[in-house]
Amino acid sequence: MRWLTGWSTGAPRAGAPAHEAPGAVVPIAARPLWAGPNPLWAVGDWRSEEIRLVTLRPGAPAVVTTGPVAPDPVEDTPATTRLAVLGHCGASDAELAAGLAAARGGAVRHLTTWPGSYTVVLRTGTRSTALLTDLAGAQPVFHTPWGDGTAYATAALPLADLVGAPLDTGHLAARLACPESPEALGTGTPYLGVQRVPPGHTLAIRGGRPYLAAYDEPGGGPQPRGEAPAVRELTRALLESVRSRVRTPGSGSAEAGRARLGVDLSYGTASATVALLAAAVPPVPVAAGAATAAVAETAPGPGARARNGAVKGSWARASAPGRPAPEQLAAVTLGETEGPATLALAPHTPRLRHTVLAPGPDTLPYADLRADPRTGRLTDEPGPELIAAARAGARFDAGGTDHLTGYGARQVLDGHPARLADLVRAGRPRELLPPVAALAGADRATAGVLAGALRTPLTVVRAAHRLSRIRYADALDDAAVRLTLRQVPDGGGTAGARSADDLVWCVPGPAARWLSDEALSAVALRLRLAAREPAPAEPPGVRRARYALHRHARGFRTLVHAAEQPGQRLHAPFLDNQVVRATRLLPDDIRLQPGARHALLHAVLTGAGRTDLPPDWGRGPRPDRTAPARAGLRLAADGIAELFDAPLLAEAGLIDLAAVRAGLARSAEPGAPLAPGTLAGLAELVFTELWLRRVRARRHGACWTGLPLARRTALPAARFA
Repeated sequence: MRWLTGWSTGAPRAGAPAHEAPGAVVPIAARPLWAGPNPLWAVGDWRSEEIRLVTLRPGAPAVVTTGPVAPDPVEDTPATTRLAVLGHCGASDAELAAGLAAARGGAVRHLTTWPGSYTVVLRTGTRSTALLTDLAGAQPVFHTPWGDGTAYATAALPLADLVGAPLDTGHLAARLACPESPEALGTGTPYLGVQRVPPGHTLAIRGGRPYLAAYDEPGGGPQPRGEAPAVRELTRALLESVRSRVRTPGSGSAEAGRARLGVDLSYGTASATVALLAAAVPPVPVAAGAATAAVAETAPGPGARARNGAVKGSWARASAPGRPAPEQLAAVTLGETEGPATLALAPHTPRLRHTVLAPGPDTLPYADLRADPRTGRLTDEPGPELIAAARAGARFDAGGTDHLTGYGARQVLDGHPARLADLVRAGRPRELLPPVAALAGADRATAGVLAGALRTPLTVVRAAHRLSRIRYADALDDAAVRLTLRQVPDGGGTAGARSADDLVWCVPGPAARWLSDEALSAVALRLRLAAREPAPAEPPGVRRARYALHRHARGFRTLVHAAEQPGQRLHAPFLDNQVVRATRLLPDDIRLQPGARHALLHAVLTGAGRTDLPPDWGRGPRPDRTAPARAGLRLAADGIAELFDAPLLAEAGLIDLAAVRAGLARSAEPGAPLAPGTLAGLAELVFTELWLRRVRARRHGACWTGLPLARRTALPAARFA
């Protein structure tokens, strides 16, 4: 796990403990980036090109360095400004220097517009520090009071170690009951006293005190444009994000038997889009003075044109005679998908070296539970990727040193069902017709003519009108009542019924049906208290879609911690700031069209030069995504039963243990039908219990040196009593 940490102190207070003095506590195996009263460290396996520092002093030009360097011997003054960018950032040295110069006036939004996924730390003078999170939530920042100031980090567990924070069982209950509701989750973390900075916000620490401010209000940016300009901006942003990763000169060198670049190639159009864009980008020039590489290089298929200028610089050019063969990309497919179906998503792409992994028991979800569940990796927070770590690890092990994925495309491109209410609010009810007609057609084929022609349109339109009119406070009160009565959607039924269930301000999570009465009452109280706050300015559909993206980005971060191979980097271009901003320009009526994501990605590839794709690209049949989960759950039934023999969730009073055991017993029966909500709910209980076991089994105080461990246990077991 890679993380950065530091603190910003105020005026020294009398009687402060010796271990809270600046310089007495240091992260283990850390590389100092800044010294002085507001230090900054990088901890973990950071690459040199992932650490970029800029220093600006009065009367001198900005100094830009790459990689960890020795602390600056020149003492900072109140006029000294420093900038640290950690992660993958596509900005040039000149852009970083210009960005730091502009940030001296107080503006920070421009520091988040470069390609890539990164964390920004800005220090002004000697007592003021600012950290910026990304818009999706894949690069979070956490903070907690410590000493006479505030400590911060990009991981919550090290801060819990620093201050001796116990587990916050109330937050764990909220994660299980309402995982996408900010009213229930707040800014808390699984560790009591450790706070999360919301995505799209700045943590400013002045004089040791933290201040939060939004640098990118969702409703305050550019308004949605027409379809053509929005698609052009999306094409530019996504192509630039992929290109910045493929053409990074200092990217990690390939290990023995592993390609430098890898891509996912599943049945999904998102991963196929990233694979095709990566294959179209030429490798970095071998030496200075060599012929300038083409901006995009694509093997022309039938009907392909030689040049397409939909996006500046995106045209395809033929390779020059005598140029060496382009670098191969390792395209990985898990064997449940038929080979012809995946190859049809990426036709005529010789740069892709396709590898199909044979499925087996070790690649099913819950595979880790057949061994000691405490021996796996400990992630910063619980997440569903914990139970699929072996499955994802097998895929990434066959990939490249830099592995590109399509994570996040569904969340940033698809129209959330709650956006139907936004159309009603905006006085555009006619635009409900295409998505409602598509739902009715799907239900007509599965549930009969009566359900498709009458029940589905009536149910969905009524739910959309209700969500558009209901007061925010009344909606949260209704959600609290439903939660207390255990009225939890099971994810089954028709497509229209599932969409109607989503047309509310707050939806209970699938695991809520198995929580204890005390836990549900505590979460319901949080919702009722939030109902007293002012209503959000953004429409309900935009808000629900944004928090669904935040939850998915948290899951991707957990996946990185759980399954990323040593020396490897997993990339999700769809979660980059510039791609998220570009997708906000898409009109709601375009998002809600049937097959909108496939059509948008097809248009992106066409604008990037791939004009040989068929019109029905990406619209083929899809495999059952729940089949591996069912098989893995039944295969690991004994291990799961042992896990819930004396679960920590029950010790903390979070679950109804008898109901959970009954649900697990039903799920282990070979012929028992399992609704998608039941599968998802059991998965949330299992990965939360698994995470708690690993937290308790870890060696406390493993992140810091200089703390008296006997008096500052990070996670005391007594909190579960």
